[in-house]
Amino acid sequence: MTLVGLTGGIGSGKSYISAVFEHLNVPVYYADDRSKKIMTDNPKVVESVKDLLGEEAYFDDGRLNKQYVARKIFSDYELKKKLEAIVHPAVKKDFSEWVKQNKEEKLIVKESALLIESGSYKDLDYIVVVTAQLELRIKRVMDRDKKSEKEVLTLVNAQMSDDERIKFSDFVIDNSGEVLILSQIVEFLKKININVI
Repeated sequence: MTLVGLTGGIGSGKSYISAVFEHLNVPVYYADDRSKKIMTDNPKVVESVKDLLGEEAYFDDGRLNKQYVARKIFSDYELKKKLEAIVHPAVKKDFSEWVKQNKEEKLIVKESALLIESGSYKDLDYIVVVTAQLELRIKRVMDRDKKSEKEVLTLVNAQMSDDERIKFSDFVIDNSGEVLILSQIVEFLKKININVI
């Protein structure tokens, strides 16, 4: 089995590229979605998050209070690191179990915004970075999340740059709309000598 990590900055189109992989019958593990689920469904994680951030981190019905959590960690790097130290190991364990469930597959993809920052890229065979022009990324996020340009730029600047990500990559997919996505994915699959089509 070959494990591929897929990452990129906000608005780069990771989810879209992941969907193309899924259309090619490649299972995709969405780490960001799974981490949110773990933060509400894993009692040990929930307790640790409450200890770190306070009871207000969750609504009475058990849902994660995302805005509260984001406010708490956005301006406090140490607090953010402590939260990641709770969540990342739980996601790593969850991913390992998911890989076992898909052990018959020849290729699986792990999609994650923090693939490199979390260190989880080290457990994968190849890293694919999705890029797009900054203006396009900003527009996508403004349209999708109904945020102002300033708010989106703050999020972009809080993340690792594309240049930094590319240093860790084995392949780069340009999602600016100038090159067909499928042809880039086929090129990547040829490079790693895997045929899923």
